[in-house]
Parts: sequence; C-alpha cells; structure tokens
Amino acid sequence: MASSPDLSSTDPNPAPEPAGGVRRGRVRYRRAAVLAVPATLVAAGLAILTAEGALGVQFAISGMPFTVTATELNGTGFEQFGGLDNMADGSPNAGDTGGQVLVVTSAIKSATLTKLCQSVDLGGTNLLIKAGQGRTKVTATDLTTDSTELSGNASFDHIEIGNDASTLNKANARGPIGVFSQQADTVHIANLRQTNYATTAGVFKLPGLKLGFSDSGC
Repeated sequence: MASSPDLSSTDPNPAPEPAGGVRRGRVRYRRAAVLAVPATLVAAGLAILTAEGALGVQFAISGMPFTVTATELNGTGFEQFGGLDNMADGSPNAGDTGGQVLVVTSAIKSATLTKLCQSVDLGGTNLLIKAGQGRTKVTATDLTTDSTELSGNASFDHIEIGNDASTLNKANARGPIGVFSQQADTVHIANLRQTNYATTAGVFKLPGLKLGFSDSGC
C-alpha cells in the first residue's frame, strides 16, 4: 500500500496534497476494521469460502465483483480472516477506494459444491457459468475466495475462534500476524450466496459446465 505523505517535510512550498492522499487515509481506517470482520460474521451465523493468504500477492483484481451461489457446500479444513485486495494501478474500477477492497478471506482445503452458479454483471448482460447441476458435484482443493458480502446457514466442527491469523493450520493459507481469525475441521453451508472479487484453487472440477450470456444473474 502506498505510504502516507511526509508530514515532517521542511519544504517551504509543498505541493498540494493529491486527492489520492484522502483515499489512502480511508484505506488505513479500513485496514483497522479488518480485525473485527470475522468475529461479526460468526455472531451472525454466516460463513464464506475465502482466503487472502495466497490471493493478494498473486494477482491484481479487476475490481469487478461477481456473484457465486450454491445450494450446499461441504468442506474439510476451513480458515477465515480479514484482508485487502488490490487492483492494478490506474484501474478504471478503483473509484474512490484507492484501488483497494476490504474483504473477508477464508480457505478450504477440500470442498464439494452442489448446483454452483457464478455470474458477472457486464452492464446490460451477465456472463453466467453453471456446473454441478446434476448428480455429480463440483469439487475443489485448496479453494480460496475473497468476499465482501455473503449469506447462508453454516455449521462447523471443532471450531477455534480468536486465533492469530499467522498460525492457522487447517488449510493452506495464513494471514498477517496479529490479525483475528478462526478455523475449523469441517464446514457446512446451505444456500450459500457470495459477492466475490477473487477465487483461486489448486484443482477445480466443474462437471456439466455451461457458460453463456443471460439477462439475469445467479
């Protein structure tokens, strides 16, 4: 993240602070808010499948959110913590965010999803992807997704709440030291719905894959 302006400068004619300086101030405030995000989700009884430990450093996000739904998700090895995703420099989707998006991040070591749907609003039409609509489910290993919104009915086995994100060991992701996190042996989510900004997986199998354009999304 870009550093803030040097307030100790002795330049008698300092240049006016760019508008970006205001954005950076807001981003710092959002970074502080990251610590409380996972705890709020637990209290609400919601869950997600995201993980930022491997995401933010791998690629710059487009800044275009996409919707993901599934009637059921079952996972083994679950982790969750907060983070920031970054857009490419000069991204037209940055708006007033400074090119950063505050996300809740989780990781699932192995997962199955029933009736997976993913859609991206392209402005007037939606790119729609569906898979696992039949008897064979979608499967994924080392699945990670960064989300800003989610809903669903979740249950966990042997959950640990309040871990330091740098010490997580249930899946293949770790967060920054000092950040609040949680992890569990297993996770079950019914009627999952997410707004995501990024997804990665070691292996992602999509039986019955269908891709096309639609007037409506998931």
